[in-house]
Amino acid sequence: MTEPTVVIAGAGLAGASVATELREHGFGGRILLLGMEEHRPYIRPPLSKEFLKGDAPLEGAAVHPDDWYAENAVEFVPGVEAGSFEADAHELFITEDGGRITYDSLVIATGARARPLGVPGSGHGAVFPLRTQEDSVRLRDALKVGGRRVVVIGSGWIGMEVAAAARGYGNEVTVVGHSAVPLSGAIGRELGGVFERLHRDNGVEFRNDAVVVGVDGGTQQYVVLATGERIPADVVVAGVGASPNSLVAERSGVAVADGVLTDKGMRTSIEDVYAVGDVANPFLPAIGRHLRSEHWANAIASGKVAAHAILGERASYDDIPYFYSDQYDLGMEYSGYVPLTVGARVVFRGDVEAREFIAFWLRNDRVVAGMNVNVWDVQDDIQRLIRSAERVDADQLADQDLDLAAL
Repeated sequence: MTEPTVVIAGAGLAGASVATELREHGFGGRILLLGMEEHRPYIRPPLSKEFLKGDAPLEGAAVHPDDWYAENAVEFVPGVEAGSFEADAHELFITEDGGRITYDSLVIATGARARPLGVPGSGHGAVFPLRTQEDSVRLRDALKVGGRRVVVIGSGWIGMEVAAAARGYGNEVTVVGHSAVPLSGAIGRELGGVFERLHRDNGVEFRNDAVVVGVDGGTQQYVVLATGERIPADVVVAGVGASPNSLVAERSGVAVADGVLTDKGMRTSIEDVYAVGDVANPFLPAIGRHLRSEHWANAIASGKVAAHAILGERASYDDIPYFYSDQYDLGMEYSGYVPLTVGARVVFRGDVEAREFIAFWLRNDRVVAGMNVNVWDVQDDIQRLIRSAERVDADQLADQDLDLAAL
């Protein structure tokens, strides 16, 4: 009997996690890992954190050592873009040469694409995206010169991390965001303000509630706002988010809505086809709805779930979304369901002004998310409270004299 073939379209962390989990759990068939980039799978957080700041080498971002793929019979094929697939024939079509690959199981792990600025002048050489290793190397080279005027467009996590890295190299930094407060879409205005004050204390300027209408080039670059203000810039960073790269699914008739829709086992609407990582929008039983996440922990968790589903085992996405950020002397971890935090009550434990605290989001007296800032070894307790879905006393949550593990 011929061994089954699993084709993974996308060689990021999510795709690599599928391959790893399959091999570690006894899958003996063929695994093809197709990557658009020439690099073997790597994780993206260091691109805006440790590597960008100069604290770690790029090699540390690799998911596995280079020889792991041959040792585990995972066929890594670089520079390949999947175009579409034929479900009945179980064939994946390659865009470059029109070739086709037959599969028994197909995993869509095509990730996300950086959103373009989409304004006049955004293609200027002074405008830097940040998605790939090459992007991060190019941006770091520009920042480490120091003494430059850096304008970061976008006040989400990537934008704020880039701003911190740029200040670390001694650059002047202005962050331009469309929201009234940075990070408000992720953690709300009150906590977004904590991060804004952190950056202001470190010399960053902000233009909030701002709309960028262009980037003027020539010998001197300016970021042009709708108000008419022209912000001089030597380096412009486009940190305006990412969009799921779901073209393969769309061309092939897979159900798509803010990414590729999947069930709790990462199965798409087409049999034997799965989706994982940034491109997937899985159903999460814990909250009874679909939720797409672009963080590295999701790439690992969804890849593992898909692998077990391919192996014919019961598989369910039960991990709580998690991410972290490091900016200046502030480190944070966040676990929880962002959509459930909208309108939720925020309860603080610790000293917010000193930036040493835990924030809990309560909906109907149940913890739906938690963020620890410069407080460590509490994630297990935070996730336990979220997972239990039990009512908690807000005063007890806030009381530092009470052991969090006992709540």
